Amino acid sequence: MGLTVVQECPQCGAPIELDETHRLLRCPYCDVNSFLFADRYFRFVLPPKTPRKDLIYLPYLRFRGSVFSCHRDGVRHRIMDITHLSVPFKRVPVSLGLRPQAMKMRFVKADTEGTFLKCLLKTEDLLARAEKHAGSMDSVQAFHRAYIGDTTSLIYLPMYVEGEVLFDAITARPMAGLPRDRDIFSSIGERNPGGGLTFLATICPGCGWNLEGEQDSVVLTCSNCETAWEAKGRGFVKVEVRMGTGGRPDSDYLPFWSMTVEGRGVTIRSYADFMRITNQPRVIRSHWENRDMIFFSPAFKIRPKLFLFLSQRLTLGQPQVDDRGKLPAKGLYPATLPLSEAVQGIKVTLAGCVITRKKIMPLLPRMGFAVRKASLVYLPFHETAHEMINSETGVGINKKALEFGRYL
Repeated sequence: MGLTVVQECPQCGAPIELDETHRLLRCPYCDVNSFLFADRYFRFVLPPKTPRKDLIYLPYLRFRGSVFSCHRDGVRHRIMDITHLSVPFKRVPVSLGLRPQAMKMRFVKADTEGTFLKCLLKTEDLLARAEKHAGSMDSVQAFHRAYIGDTTSLIYLPMYVEGEVLFDAITARPMAGLPRDRDIFSSIGERNPGGGLTFLATICPGCGWNLEGEQDSVVLTCSNCETAWEAKGRGFVKVEVRMGTGGRPDSDYLPFWSMTVEGRGVTIRSYADFMRITNQPRVIRSHWENRDMIFFSPAFKIRPKLFLFLSQRLTLGQPQVDDRGKLPAKGLYPATLPLSEAVQGIKVTLAGCVITRKKIMPLLPRMGFAVRKASLVYLPFHETAHEMINSETGVGINKKALEFGRYL
């Protein structure tokens, strides 16, 4: 279940409600668009009942996304949604429960008054605890894990101290008694770390035209100069765009990341190398030896089972693309999965394609892949009653699955 965030428009100050996965802020009052960007992850605060200057903000780390685990018998996957206390303080709840879903949060701002406790819990430690508690993915040895399509954020619960008691600043109810040494928060307290929130004007750096996209898009496109841009640092970086062949006038175009790679710890420099490593039941053609190895990944969020299926089918099939293709005026599906997360899926895709798993899976820990070139490829799909189908590869995607993926 997504979280709701209230943010003021940077242009006119009007309050706007967003989902936690939204990146494009559209103001219905002044009609100005801004792209939200954070250096590491977004920081939110639950609104206190009565604002005070002596508030203490307790951090909770939240992760929601797809977890892939590579085992000797194959690739396992599931969707995980967990929030956990990020400081070693046993006197308060370890989880926020349903509060983030029930309340409208706000971004931490530079002028938010109070003492913020440091987040001492790493994301990987949080996930390790969750998997150990669940038990299902750790029942046998995992040679590799990847977290793809994730949303990681930090949520602060406001508190205050009166006497020897710690109070919840939302309900004004006591949470825990404190020891005589009231300075227990000093060692993990810090000044307002700020939210690291940046508002980027959605103006094309190439031609000055308006960039376009959906609220959850991580890549914005310019219909004027037919370019695509991804937010990095405090600005937009150009993304190479290519088009799949075989499009029709009524086609819709789904985005996929195309990554030309070179293996480290394993010899994969060409498509022929990949076919040999995965032991595919196909005769290796001579021209495959000189063909770059390209891994494909959906550039949109979708259920982990379908993510793995699409990555495998397209990586094995190597669809044809046209470097001179132009962006269509309509029918572009939003790219909601950044390239950085698609790269994490390369090992998972390889593991899913392998036929002789017992031989290759133990080698995964020492494998690595250098991405020499990456581009965003829009493949044409035609719509049927229930599916979107790519004619070249025969790959079909259920339309309901696409719709559900927008809420992951």
